[in-house]
Amino acid sequence: MRSFKKLCVMTSMICLVVPVAAKAQFPTEPPAPDKLRPLEFPEFKEATLSNGLQLIVVENHELPVVSISLRMRAGSAYDPAGREGLAGMVAELLTKGTERRTAEQISEEIEGVGGNLSASAGSDFLTIGATVLKDNVDLAFDLISDVLLHATFPEKELELARKRTLSSLQLEQTDPNALANKYLMKALYGSHPYGKRASVASTNALQREDVVRFRDQLLKPEGALLVIAGDLKLGDGKKLAERYLASWSGSPVEADMPAPPAPRPASILLVHRPGSEQANILAGVLTMKPGDDAYYPAVLATQILGGGPLGRLFKVLREEHGWTYGSYARLQRRRDLGAFVTSAEVRNAVTDSALVELLHQIRRLGSEPADPAELEAAKGFLVGSFPLQIETPQQIARQVSTAILLGLGTDYLKTYREHLAAVSAADVQNTAAHLIKPDSLAVVVVGDGSVIYDKLSGILPVKIIDTDGNPLTPADLSDEVETIAYDLEQIVPRRDSFQIVFQGNVMGGTASELTRTGDAFQVTESTNVPLAGLEQSTTMGFKTDYSLISIEQKMTMGGRQFGVHAQMAGGRVTGKGSSPQTGDHDIDLEWEAGMVENNMLRYVIPTMPLEDGATFKLKVLDTGEGKVRTATIKVSDAGSVTVPAGTFEAYRVEIQGLQAAAVMTVSKESPRMVLKIEPIGQPLVIERVK
Repeated sequence: MRSFKKLCVMTSMICLVVPVAAKAQFPTEPPAPDKLRPLEFPEFKEATLSNGLQLIVVENHELPVVSISLRMRAGSAYDPAGREGLAGMVAELLTKGTERRTAEQISEEIEGVGGNLSASAGSDFLTIGATVLKDNVDLAFDLISDVLLHATFPEKELELARKRTLSSLQLEQTDPNALANKYLMKALYGSHPYGKRASVASTNALQREDVVRFRDQLLKPEGALLVIAGDLKLGDGKKLAERYLASWSGSPVEADMPAPPAPRPASILLVHRPGSEQANILAGVLTMKPGDDAYYPAVLATQILGGGPLGRLFKVLREEHGWTYGSYARLQRRRDLGAFVTSAEVRNAVTDSALVELLHQIRRLGSEPADPAELEAAKGFLVGSFPLQIETPQQIARQVSTAILLGLGTDYLKTYREHLAAVSAADVQNTAAHLIKPDSLAVVVVGDGSVIYDKLSGILPVKIIDTDGNPLTPADLSDEVETIAYDLEQIVPRRDSFQIVFQGNVMGGTASELTRTGDAFQVTESTNVPLAGLEQSTTMGFKTDYSLISIEQKMTMGGRQFGVHAQMAGGRVTGKGSSPQTGDHDIDLEWEAGMVENNMLRYVIPTMPLEDGATFKLKVLDTGEGKVRTATIKVSDAGSVTVPAGTFEAYRVEIQGLQAAAVMTVSKESPRMVLKIEPIGQPLVIERVK
């Protein structure tokens, strides 16, 4: 008994002690931040070359690596009107052949020593850079000078670059985030060069003489900056630069930069993207020049609002309401006026609620001071993560050249953390109130206007455009389809053969046969792509009014089986289907007048009244998914088109609103036939062989 009592007493003492110890381990207040330790940043050493080129060497002898960055004021802001995309084209072609080397030889030489060589163009600067081991620094300078001074810009490489650009522009048209960014920059900057983007027209207009002229007029040493970071001393760096760049001379042609537009009342630009199941929201405002002292409190305001999981937008829109996977803010710094941008991707049903809350959180930045803990957390993240941005010679070269060319001085990087640490809550509030004005926000929303227009119209004035930038009215948003006068003379019994080309290589093919009996058509089709493990067979029947009779489709992909078995009876389509996107599902849908099945489009579209500028809306049943969508079909003149089957005058038919957007090229000559099918944004082409 005595032992039992003793145990109880000891147990009670433990129970009393443990909570006290636990409480002591977890204080209610965070510890005071340590004093900021000085940043051990390599010393800058400067020189000016005989041709006027400014040289900065940042020595770092920890590793035998040297990074070279040559930056010139020749970014996309310097693109001539009607030649938007030229700076990017010049950068891409610089490394595609010189008087001494082919593109392959350039690549082999730099990769053979484990280095890299690149050229790129941003909004303000064009950069040529290389990173190599110290023993190969001569080669790096030789290659940089060669591509800079002796690039030949071969016509073949220009055409390949043009195709890549056009492909990326097609992809942009299917990417709601890319569309939102494009139209926000236009809304913010107007006719200023920062608001312009490459287009199909400007890309097709680019000629080799444009590329040569841009290089000859803008890639000059006056005003340019050469930064060498890594295991190289100033004297050695200067000797190498003089040896390889001494013949480079001249000043760039000054570009006339118009002033950005004055602030305007807040409004919404709705980019109608039929079939979108979510809305991409961007809201932004122009801010300040790069050297403005307001930059530091503005950075903290941006971090507090939308700096990831700790930001207010993330906490409210995602964690509290579950409206989005993430909502962010960013501060764009440019040589001219920068911008503040917030973003969120939300479900259609909560588009209005999410936008109202986003605007409310922006207003809070300028109307109330940040909580001390919130401010310290933002400072801690920015100050603590900054050293990670200057760890390697490449990072140092990039950071130093950006700071110098933006006019921030050589001390900017050394004092960046101290400036952030000195910002007060009042500074953040005052700067946000002065810079980030909710009443001047440009808001861009990319989504299905037929679903979200009414939700948005009660928040701010709304202007509507399509993905090509053409103005729309609310009446244009209706998904109601009109009766289409099909020309059945264009659909004739035939056998067709197509090849499937992926990234320029033939990967497989598809063959089909169309027959007609009375008022019914039957299609049999087979597709085979061996390297992708894809086999598909389709048997489909439909009437002359394009109502479905039945469809049997079997597909093997990657060893998995998918397919569709469906038929129509009594005005309903019933059956079963499976696809990689939806898995297994039952099909039981009412067939609406004017509807077509997705697999019929190849036969239906050539019978439409096609003409340049025509637009159609069509209800499409995707039996593979068991869904009905409204497709928007836009027709334009494609000119002369060549495929393995020959050269034809053709229409370009863009199809949006389905699971994947695509372009179908259709011959003009009767009976019309499909020449090509291209999923937008994919390096895939299905083209007619016969």
